[in-house]
Parts: sequence; C-alpha cells; structure tokens
Amino acid sequence: MLSELHIENIAVIERSDIRFGPGLNILTGETGAGKSIVIDAIGAVLGDRVSRELVRHGAEKALVTAVFEGVDVSAWLRENEIDCEDELILQRRISLDGKSSCRVCGTPVTAAQLRELGSLLVDVHGQNDGRQLMDERRHREYLDRFGELESVLEKYRGEYKKYREIQKEIEKLSLDEVEKERLSESLQYQIKELERAELKAGEKDALVSRRDLLRNSEKLTEALDEALNLLYGGEDNAVSMAQNASYYASRASAIAQELEGAAKSIDDAVFSLTDAVETLRDFRDNLDFSPEEYDQLESRISLLNKLERKYSRTDADLIAYLDECREKLDNIQYADERIAKLRRELKDQTERCRRAAALLHEQRKAAAERLQERIVRELRELNMPSVRFAVEFKPLESDPGFDANGADSIAFVMSANAGEELGRISKIASGGELSRIMLAMKNVFAEKDPVGTMIFDEIDTGVSGIAAQRVGEKLYTVSRGKQVLCVTHLPQIAAMADGHYRIAKEEREGRTYTQVTQLDRDGRAAELARLHGGDNITLITLASAEEQMAAAERFKQSLDKG
Repeated sequence: MLSELHIENIAVIERSDIRFGPGLNILTGETGAGKSIVIDAIGAVLGDRVSRELVRHGAEKALVTAVFEGVDVSAWLRENEIDCEDELILQRRISLDGKSSCRVCGTPVTAAQLRELGSLLVDVHGQNDGRQLMDERRHREYLDRFGELESVLEKYRGEYKKYREIQKEIEKLSLDEVEKERLSESLQYQIKELERAELKAGEKDALVSRRDLLRNSEKLTEALDEALNLLYGGEDNAVSMAQNASYYASRASAIAQELEGAAKSIDDAVFSLTDAVETLRDFRDNLDFSPEEYDQLESRISLLNKLERKYSRTDADLIAYLDECREKLDNIQYADERIAKLRRELKDQTERCRRAAALLHEQRKAAAERLQERIVRELRELNMPSVRFAVEFKPLESDPGFDANGADSIAFVMSANAGEELGRISKIASGGELSRIMLAMKNVFAEKDPVGTMIFDEIDTGVSGIAAQRVGEKLYTVSRGKQVLCVTHLPQIAAMADGHYRIAKEEREGRTYTQVTQLDRDGRAAELARLHGGDNITLITLASAEEQMAAAERFKQSLDKG
C-alpha cells in the first residue's frame, strides 16, 4: 500500500507530508482547494507525463516522493537490476524547464520504467474512465480481462498472424500483367548489366591500390634503385661494411667473451640487410609497367564507380543486389504457381482461424454470462434495483468475418429503469449511472488484479442521496481487500472513511498555500457538517454528521459479523 506521500512545490502545495493507512482513505475540501493536485502528484511519481506548469510559481523545482509498504514487485526490481529493502521508495523531480528525473530506491530510472512500475502498484480511476466505458471499442478488452482470456486470445492471434503473412505474400506477388512485364524487363536489364560487370568482392580496393602503384611508378623505381645502390652497390655498400664489422666483432668476442652479444647482433643485422636486398631486388625486377595496364585499370574503376552511383550501393553490396534481382525475377516468372499454392494455404489457414475464433467466442460467451451476473449484482447494491446489463455479441460483417481480435463485435448494453429496452451505455446512462457502472466494474476486476492500491478521483459525479450512500458502502467494501484513496464532495461517502484528510487553501502575504490535514473524529464531524451545510456549521449539522459516522460504523460492523 501507499504509506507516505511527500509533496514539495507542486502547484499551490508548497510542502506536505501525508501518511496514508490501509482501508478507505478519503480526501475532501472546497472546489479549487487542491484535491486534484494531490492526485496529480501521485500520478507524477507513478510516471505520468508532467509539465513545467506543475512547478509552484517562484520555485526552481518540484519533488514528489512516495513510499510503498508490503508490495511484491520483486520480478520488476530484478529485471531492472534495482536493490530494495523493506520499503519501496519512488521519487520524481521536475525542473522549471519541464525536464524530470526519476528514482526507485535511489537508483535512476526513466519515466517509462517508472510508469511500468506504477502500473503494478496503483490503479487510478479518473473521470476519463467514464468516457472509456462509453467507448465500445474498449468493451471487448474489458470482457477479455474479466474472463482471463489472454492465453486463448494469444493462441488465436498466432493463427491470425499466419493468415495475414500468407495474405501479404499473395498481395506482393499479385501484380497486374502490365506492371509485371514492366518490372520483369527492368530486372532483366539490371541483371544483365551487373552480370556483364563480372563483379568480385573486394575487387575495387585491389584495383585502386594497383592503379596508385602505377601512377607513382617512376618515383618508386628511383627510390628502389637508390636503396639497392646504398645497400649493395659499389665497394663501400651497407652489406659489405656490415660483413666487415661482423668479422672484426667476431674476432674481438673471441678475446673478450662479453662482446659475444654485440657480435651476434651485428651478424643478425648482416642477414637482415641481405634479406632486405633480396626483397627489394625481386620487387624491382618484377616491376612491369605499361600504359595499356593503366588504361585498363582506369576503365574498370570507372565502370565500378558508375554502377555504385547508379544503384547507390558499394561494390560488395552490388553483388548482393544482383542476387536480390535474380530472386525477384524468379518470383515474377513463377508468381502464378506460387500464388496458387499460397491461396490453397490461405484457405486452410482461414479455417484454422475460424476454429480458433469459434473457441474464443465460446469462452467469451461464458465469461459474458458471469460478467452480466456480477455487474447486475454490484449495481443493485449501488441503488440501481431495476438495472439490466448485458454483453451484446454480433458477428463481424467484413470479409473474412474475423480480425486481429477474433470474430466478435462486442458492446455492453443496459437498461437503468424498469420497462426500458436495453440500449448502448453511451445513449442510456446518465453521469451518475456511468460512475456507478464504472465502480461496479472496477470492483469486479479488482478481485483478480494484483495491484494493491486503487484511487478514485471524484467517483461521485452525478450521484446523490441514497445512491451516494451505496457508493460509499461499496468503496468501503472494496477497501477491505485493497487500499482505496478517494476524492469526494459527498458526506455519505466521506462518512465511510478509515482515514479522512482535509485539503484547505489559504492566503498568506499575497501567496496561496494548500495544506493537507489528517482529521481526528471531531475534525471529521466538522468536515462532514461542512459538506452538508457549507460554512454554516450548526449543532444540528454536527449532530447529523455524528449520526452519519455512527451509521457508517454500524455498516462496517455488520460486514465484520457477516
């Protein structure tokens, strides 16, 4: 659970330290006091996108730190090579230029990593979730998640992937005759041109090296002749002088043994010089420069350069491109045969997809029955006694009757009142009904969700009276299995709190400050009275608040006994 939240320089909150407990944690306050800012701060430390506007005016940076206890994210920590002891500490620092830095247990991480970890820790339900519920494209996703159909869906998608691969291959081969002829002629021309060039790997480098050698042949000959003359020409050449030195050094070492090393070094030098002379002489004797060879080299290099420019490839890549052209031409020439074969494969794969889709459909139907029963039960507990809820299935109309998600078009339909026909949620449900439907679904899904903390930001939109009381009771019921944080304006919901936090705004020296205060019982009574009657708190509104808290305690005790 989220045990501590430190907020520093976030919007109107200069500094706040909040300790949350297990169960139902309620946040209340006047409109604009900063309730949503607390939720935004939690979102920031969970990896949501942030902007410079989040930083308090006049501050250089903002900071949010969240401490989680009793959570098991060991697999994520191992995968990201992060060491963590008993407490999991998340931190997000936001600078004035909009940049941010993230840390987990002191280790720097990216915002994407923080977001991934955050999804394992907290499930945030905001007002946008109601719009998602009206988006029928999401209904299949909701049903599959409830029915835990991931493995069945994944198996179907494997078959569908094969189907699409065959289909794409057919599309690639299915050219019209004019296009096929044009492409065939183009490939044949390119193949002939490259084959005539008789390309060889590494040839160009060797040709350029030989050409550069010929280009400098006169200087090379002069240098070789001069070196050979100094080494072996005339009486006082280097080899003769080294041989004489070797002779006399050998005689000296016979008298003084300590000179044996020097004599051997001179003797080795004689052999080295002799070998060098032989190498230079052989190279000089084998030099065969002719204008014809130079012209041939220039012509060949020019041809390779031309081909490289034309095809935008190096000489080595041209060889691979030639093979590619041959393969493409072969595909065109034998396309009809291959298409016929692929169409037979596509027919077989279509049947496999339909069988996998039928299995997925049956699993979804079974899951839909369970979901309908659970949602109706939850909604009736939320003061919607006449509600009917159903999952509507329709086959896909487009050929071949299935897509990447199966063969079903799925939509949630409902009737909120007795005597009304089932209809689309987007057309039937009011704002308050949407809030309760979403709460019901969250409660159902939460049973199989390992996330330990749920946040509801103004779940009470459009709800009042008895419905509000039922929503509060449902939130408390959910909080018996998970930690729940809820922002609300309704006393019926706030009365159910295990921990109640008041968010208040005040002005000091021309600046606005927001404070978050955990309330004791008297503070809770005063806050409930304010939610009932505004600033005009009277003995009657206080008594009503006390009665509401007492009723909430009786409800909690009835659950404990039940």
